[in-house]
Amino acid sequence: MAESKSTAPTNEDYRRLAAFRYALRRFLHFSEDAARTAGISPNQYQLLLFVRGFNGTPPTIGELAEQLQIEHQSAVGLVDRSESGGLVARKRDPKDRRRVRISLTPKGAAVLRRLVRVHSPELDKLSSALFRVPAA
Repeated sequence: MAESKSTAPTNEDYRRLAAFRYALRRFLHFSEDAARTAGISPNQYQLLLFVRGFNGTPPTIGELAEQLQIEHQSAVGLVDRSESGGLVARKRDPKDRRRVRISLTPKGAAVLRRLVRVHSPELDKLSSALFRVPAA
């Protein structure tokens, strides 16, 4: 399908999208390094963040897989490694004993608190970059 002139992206559209992708990649690179410095993998950091930030009840592995955008079996492996590292714990859902929910351990909560503190200034930089339009 051919583009009409009215829907063709402008130079500003390209610059904004490029600036966004650059800021996002810088943030992700920072985040991955921060996680490794804290002694966990970037995926473990994301897992801890999603467990802590989940709505209400602790999430299931399936819900974490969705949040992390990974396959269920990959989420199981990540939870296994994180549980072995003392970061998370599996607990049966009291309302449905067939379900297992994932919660942070005190160690996992402490690691996550440190990482969130380190990330806050970088998140502020990312936010300002997202709303700044680069000069033409």
